[in-house]
Amino acid sequence: MIRGSAVLSGKGELTVTADDQPIRELQADHIIVATGARPRVLPGITPDGDRIWTSTDALSPKKLPESLVIIGSGAIGIEFASLYGALGTEVTVLEALDRVLPAEDAAVSAAVVRQLRSRGIRCEAGVTVGTVTADGTGVSTTFTVAGGASETIRSEHLLVAAGVVPNTEGLGLAELGVGFERGFIAIDEWCRTGVVGLYAIGDVAGGPCLAHKASHEALICVDHIAGAPGVRQLDRWFVPRCTYSRPQIASIGRTEQQARALGRPIEVGVFDLAANGKALAQGEGIGFVKTIFDAESGELLGAHMVGPEVTELIEGFSIAHGLEATAESLAEIIFPHPSVSEAMHESVLAALGRAIHSMPTTAPTPSQTRTAQLV
Repeated sequence: MIRGSAVLSGKGELTVTADDQPIRELQADHIIVATGARPRVLPGITPDGDRIWTSTDALSPKKLPESLVIIGSGAIGIEFASLYGALGTEVTVLEALDRVLPAEDAAVSAAVVRQLRSRGIRCEAGVTVGTVTADGTGVSTTFTVAGGASETIRSEHLLVAAGVVPNTEGLGLAELGVGFERGFIAIDEWCRTGVVGLYAIGDVAGGPCLAHKASHEALICVDHIAGAPGVRQLDRWFVPRCTYSRPQIASIGRTEQQARALGRPIEVGVFDLAANGKALAQGEGIGFVKTIFDAESGELLGAHMVGPEVTELIEGFSIAHGLEATAESLAEIIFPHPSVSEAMHESVLAALGRAIHSMPTTAPTPSQTRTAQLV
C-alpha cells in the first residue's frame, strides 16, 4: 500500500507524490484505475455543508430538518426523500425530466410517486430550477414546472442529488490517449481502456454507479489479466438496481419501453401484491412484480419490483437470467407458500396467460401486457 497522488506518466508508468516523501516512479504491466466518483454539483448551486447539502452531508445532519428540498429523483434522491419523510421532515422532490425515477420502468415511477405523495412528500417532474439562495435560516429555491408559473419554496436545507461525476482529473489519462464517454473512462467488456495494459473499473468507468457492479468488474478485470479460463463479460443491463426507499424498488434488465424498442414481440406480466397473502399479512400489500420476456425465445428481458424486501428478491431474476431460464422454465419452479416471492412466480404465469391466483385482464396475445388482478 502506497499513500499518495498518482499520475500516469507513460504507458505502464506511474509517478506518485506524497507530503514529506520523495517522488516515486513505479512501473507495471497492468494498471487499474479505480478512482470512483463524487456527487455532481449543479451550476449556480454550490454545496456548503450547512444549508446546501450533497448526499454525503445528508447522511450526518446536525439535527433533523423541519423541511428539505431535494433536486433529483434517482435512487439517491428518493432514498433520502423516503427517509426524511418518515422522520417527519416536510420533503419536496424536484425532477428535471418528465417523471420521477426516470431510469425505472414507468409503472414503477407511477406506483412509487403515489406512495410518496400519500405520505405527504411532494413530487414534481418536468421542473426547471431557477435561482437557489441560501442564508442563515434556510434556502429559497425558485422553480417552474412545465407549463406552470414560477414558484419559490422555502426550506431549512436543500439536497442536490443529481448523480455523480467521475474522478478523472489530474491522472494524465487524456495525455495517454484514453477515451471517454460522457466524462467516464470508456472501457470494453473486459474493462480495458484503449491503452494497452490500462484498465478501469467502478464508477469512474460509467454506470450503473453501484458498489456491486464495481466489485464484479474488479473480478472480471483481474481474472482477465491473469488469463483465468471461462471469464464472462459484464452485461450492464442485468446489474441489479436497488433503491432502499419505502416502498423498496428493485429491477434488472430493460424497462417495457426499452424492450418494445428492440422491435420484437414481447410478453409482459404484472402481479399486484394486493393478491399476495404474505404481503397482506405483513401489512405491506402495496406494490407489484412485473416481468418482460421475448415472446419467441422466452428470454427474460427485464424484471421490475416494488414492495417489501424486493431488494432481496431481485437476485432470483438475476440468477434466472444468468442461467438463461425462459418464461416456461420459470413457470415450472416451485415457490414457497406463503411468501412474497410467490408474486415473482405469478408475474411469470401472468406473462404466459396462465395466472393462477388472479385473472388476466385480456386474452393472452404476444406483445401485450397481461396484468394479474385480484379477484
